[in-house]
Amino acid sequence: MGILDNKVAIITGASSGIGRAAALLFAAEGAAVVLNARGAEALEAVVLEIKGRGGKVSLVAGNVGEPACHDALVAEAVSAFGGLDIAFNNAGTVGALKPLADLTPDEWQATLTTNLTSAFLASRAQIPAMLRRGGGSIVFTSSFVGTSVGLPGMGAYAAAKAGLMGLVKGIAADYGAKGIRANALLPGGTDTGMAGDQAQKDWAAGLHAMKRIAQPEEIAQAALFLAGPQSSFVTGSALYADGGNAAVK
Repeated sequence: MGILDNKVAIITGASSGIGRAAALLFAAEGAAVVLNARGAEALEAVVLEIKGRGGKVSLVAGNVGEPACHDALVAEAVSAFGGLDIAFNNAGTVGALKPLADLTPDEWQATLTTNLTSAFLASRAQIPAMLRRGGGSIVFTSSFVGTSVGLPGMGAYAAAKAGLMGLVKGIAADYGAKGIRANALLPGGTDTGMAGDQAQKDWAAGLHAMKRIAQPEEIAQAALFLAGPQSSFVTGSALYADGGNAAVK
């Protein structure tokens, strides 16, 4: 028996990094997963890996900044697997790395669209489907950047990730009594394509009490906790999976 047996989950940003690790883990724990990323080729590789392990999986490639992408993901979850119970809204981007006054309005908006507006669009599509199932769990990937620290050149990213904290509280207030939970996952530095070169990874490791960065699989385990029944009384909350980063500032 898997932790997520008979559950249906959407995972965005699933072609690499934390999203890919979560897709493999959720499927291994029994969930039918509907995966999203912009790049169809990389996403198809994850789909083949899950199918090769006997998992249930479908994909919808697309841009999470567009409402139609989320409508299509929910429609696929319902048509392929019968409904929706879990959403791990993980897709994000660092965006333009510049001091705040050097950002153009378009650069600011692009970062907020991918990291924050996409979370609203996702929730807006996912919540009605979850209500039809009697509830569900929504998890957003936030960050220690913007919640416990600011980093140079990351003002737009920090603002977007901090905004997710307000969103989870709003969803908790609106839908907690109807069985829908919403929480934010706050990873520390993680060994993904966004982590940069080895020198940048070594610098990031020094920010953490554990003096290392995470592997994507470690963050996926934290996402599984928030998505699954172990966190049944957790909503409107932030889970720091940051190796003690926030604790040692």
